[in-house]
Amino acid sequence: MSAAHGGQVLLSQVTRELVEHTLPDGVALRDMDEHRLKDLQRPSHLYQLVIAGLPRDFPPLKTLSTHPNNLPIQPTPFIGREKEVTAVGQLLRREDVRLVTLTGPGGTGKTRLALQVAAELSDLFTDGIYLVDLAPISDPALVMAAITQILGIREVGGQPLVERLKDELQRKQMLLLLDNFEQVVSAAVQVADLLATCLQLKVIVTSRVVLHVQAEQEFFVPSLSLPDPKHVPDLAALSQYESVALFIRRAQSARPDFQVTNANAPAVAEICARLDGLPLAIELAAARMKLLSPEALLARLHQPLHVLTSGPRDVIARQQTLRNTIDWSYQLLDAQEQQLFRRLSVFVGGCTLETIEALCTSLSGEVESILDTVASLADKSLLRRIEQQTGEEPRFAMLETIREYALESLEALGETEAARRAHAAYFLQLAEEAEQGMAGPRQAVLLERLEQEHDNLRAAMQWSLEQAGDEREMALRLGGALLSFWYIRGYFSEGRDFLERALTLSDEVAAPVQAKALYAASSLHDPLSSLDRAEELGEQSLALYRELGDTMGIASSLHLLADIAWGRGNLAVARSQGEESLMLFREVDDRRSVAYLLYHLGSLAIEQGEYPRGRDLLTESVMINRELGDTRIIALSLFKLAQLCHVSGGDLAQAHTLLDESFALSREVGDKESIANCLSLWGMLALREGDTALARSQVEQAMTLFKEMQQQHGVALSLYALAQVATVQGNHAGSQVLYEQGIGVARKSGDKRTIPSGLEGLAAAIAAQGNHTWAAHLWGAAEALREAIGAPLPPVERASYNRAVAAARTQLGEQAFAAAWAEGRTMSPEQALAT
Repeated sequence: MSAAHGGQVLLSQVTRELVEHTLPDGVALRDMDEHRLKDLQRPSHLYQLVIAGLPRDFPPLKTLSTHPNNLPIQPTPFIGREKEVTAVGQLLRREDVRLVTLTGPGGTGKTRLALQVAAELSDLFTDGIYLVDLAPISDPALVMAAITQILGIREVGGQPLVERLKDELQRKQMLLLLDNFEQVVSAAVQVADLLATCLQLKVIVTSRVVLHVQAEQEFFVPSLSLPDPKHVPDLAALSQYESVALFIRRAQSARPDFQVTNANAPAVAEICARLDGLPLAIELAAARMKLLSPEALLARLHQPLHVLTSGPRDVIARQQTLRNTIDWSYQLLDAQEQQLFRRLSVFVGGCTLETIEALCTSLSGEVESILDTVASLADKSLLRRIEQQTGEEPRFAMLETIREYALESLEALGETEAARRAHAAYFLQLAEEAEQGMAGPRQAVLLERLEQEHDNLRAAMQWSLEQAGDEREMALRLGGALLSFWYIRGYFSEGRDFLERALTLSDEVAAPVQAKALYAASSLHDPLSSLDRAEELGEQSLALYRELGDTMGIASSLHLLADIAWGRGNLAVARSQGEESLMLFREVDDRRSVAYLLYHLGSLAIEQGEYPRGRDLLTESVMINRELGDTRIIALSLFKLAQLCHVSGGDLAQAHTLLDESFALSREVGDKESIANCLSLWGMLALREGDTALARSQVEQAMTLFKEMQQQHGVALSLYALAQVATVQGNHAGSQVLYEQGIGVARKSGDKRTIPSGLEGLAAAIAAQGNHTWAAHLWGAAEALREAIGAPLPPVERASYNRAVAAARTQLGEQAFAAAWAEGRTMSPEQALAT
């Protein structure tokens, strides 16, 4: 009903099958396709009843798919809670309420209620509703990073991540659902600050503790409605109580023939009351209906059980009851099930069966019955299966409350250290194996596997930082192995911060491991424009590799330092160090690195105007990488070859062919920066072909991606590209503004390579408006800067450049123009802009 508009009649698939052959005259059915409804279940096939003489055309259906969201499909229906859904929804509809915190003990159903409220309100938030699960995070400093990760906001450049998030959300009508906030409660101030800046943003938080910030509206989530076990109503009335309805539904999932009868109704009512109507406790108890009758289950609930009292600060009576329920379920497990249950608590964010077997092999060498034991734990609702895409191995995870109990049990038996060590060792091995295969055809698969295990990798990193002695080496090894993952997926800040912490503990670590970690840390500083620190770490890495006589390491560090020199605009040094690195890689026959250096030097040659050399180097790079199967470098090299066709005035059809393949490969590995570069170049090709509307659209898409990643070089170039579109459209004033914005971005990020093009474009826009003296100053300053950094004017820009210069010279007069140009050559870009 909520999906339809006034006057519109919608039918389900079942109803359609019942009536389709008996429809009266003038009535027909229209197929509306599948839609996700607000019950968060799987998509439903809907049909519209079309009646002659009545309206038949309506706006799009008001379903969950209308606006962006990442709300997960729920495996079971939402039972009860109508009052709570209405009450929380009314709070969030109020203009003065921006933050609603759903509080209550673990297992009370806060998350499910929050998801249902979010689904019901999806029409109010045009920019989307997003769930951010904070259960895997224990460090409050990572809360903002978790939000940006869900929203697809990446950081590249010097702008702090929180400021980037604020910029993105300032004008967006969005709802964030921050789940499991209790272990990061000190981050509440950051959430309040975000709300103060982003005035259309609203937040639902689920937490066992109140946040204690001014913007907060607390809503305590009560237990499910309960019958009075002393006065049990008739069966029809009994099943209307939420707790009983939930018990019946879950019991029937375990045993399809289960029914509430006059005989067992008192026991069912007593069970629900004894469990205080807590959903998780009821689900765990109902799962035992497969083996026990309600009467036998009730008898077991009377048994004295060990009460866990070392929980978080908000533990109350209901929480103790829940712990009793979990403990009861745990005590019913056999010894092998209990052991596996405890061990599984070290996994964060779930795990695969293969991972479980590897952990158990490391700890005890026995894996024969692991599959059956995992299945048994899942049957008893202590472990849940997370569905994956077709063909992928399923993942298993614990509800967070259950995982906390398992962790405490692990600690109580003195098994924590051994389990965490085995966990960290496994994920170190996974990272190092992925690193070895990153250059081959499985690159996209390996990146996705690491992404899937990101929370487990974080847990392993945290444990490794806590160790002393020889085990400190694990932290540096992990950091070195994860470099490609962090770099390609845009986790620069996370990787950099981890490595910086690990390097402070590296005094006793073997020199080769230190050198590799220094190299990785330097690589992660570079894209963040921390060039001074990047160079410092790179030089330290090079020095260590020279001491070790490690040719591969020396070559890698030289390549890195060449990139840093390029970033500073020192193209001569970049070329020199790059060529030395290439020579060393050829010496040790490292074809992958040779191919990457060829890409690097080819790109540099294009920037220096050496187009034939650039084409030869890039073509050789593509050839080698096709043999190796290194998807990412193939994509990068193909993009540069397409760019070469553009800047050299070459074949546009060939440029499109090269660019299409580069874009497809970049999407395959999830390389956002390369995707954005492709979009930008497509825009420039469209501009050459006279399609200014398409050019603007493509460049704006690229700039959106660059901004998400904080890639300031890309943002500056996108602004220049939009300025070119404005110029072609005759909007010289608009072009001037865009060039000035682009130069400002380049100056702020220290990107010297990008500034000359901006100055030249701005000069042309200024000249078109009649200020020829200022234009000459800008051209002169750009020429001097190009000479200083060794970056000549690209030939594709030369014709328009010469036309603009010639026109300004004619208007101003040869002598005055030459004097202004010469004066401009003595100016810094800042001085030229100020004139």
